[in-house]
Amino acid sequence: MRLVILGAPGSGKGTQAARLKAALGVPHISTGDLLRAAVAAGTPLGLKAKAVMEAGHLVSDDIVLGMLEQRLAQPDVRTGFILDGYPRNLEQVRALDALLARMRQPLDAVVKLRVPSDVIIARTELRHKAEGRADDDPATVRKRLEVYAEQTAPVAEHYTRAGILRLVDGVGALDEVFARIMAALGAARAAVSR
Repeated sequence: MRLVILGAPGSGKGTQAARLKAALGVPHISTGDLLRAAVAAGTPLGLKAKAVMEAGHLVSDDIVLGMLEQRLAQPDVRTGFILDGYPRNLEQVRALDALLARMRQPLDAVVKLRVPSDVIIARTELRHKAEGRADDDPATVRKRLEVYAEQTAPVAEHYTRAGILRLVDGVGALDEVFARIMAALGAARAAVSR
């Protein structure tokens, strides 16, 4: 299964992606992890990214897409993947769609975890107190939620029009949310096989 998992910061997408990896037997691909690994390994794209980051800029979409293309060409991805953290905007959606079309690996489903902002703020506040992560500061989280809503609403609309978006309630025990995701993916598989 080729899957994108969407969700606001603190929605639990990373936690659920790890569970999906085990259940589906496909790699979990995080663009953030790809970027850090490429920088650490000193790959050509990693060196480009490092120079951009050291200059205080955001890494461009073409560098991230290049890293993603290299990862999707690896043998363990032939049976599918779970993509986490990408795409975040319509430009990235178009680039991903074009890449997957070239590779003849279209997406089977996009799962969007719905979690109210107040629940996310409470979750990240607890994590901030426990782990001290600067990006979990409540004021920072509120700003990130605004940016997320603004940028990803069109992404969700695109995948809704494509008929592959599955909205999943992301509130509840981890096992409950996971069961909802698996049910949504079962519906996606049924739609693909028709």
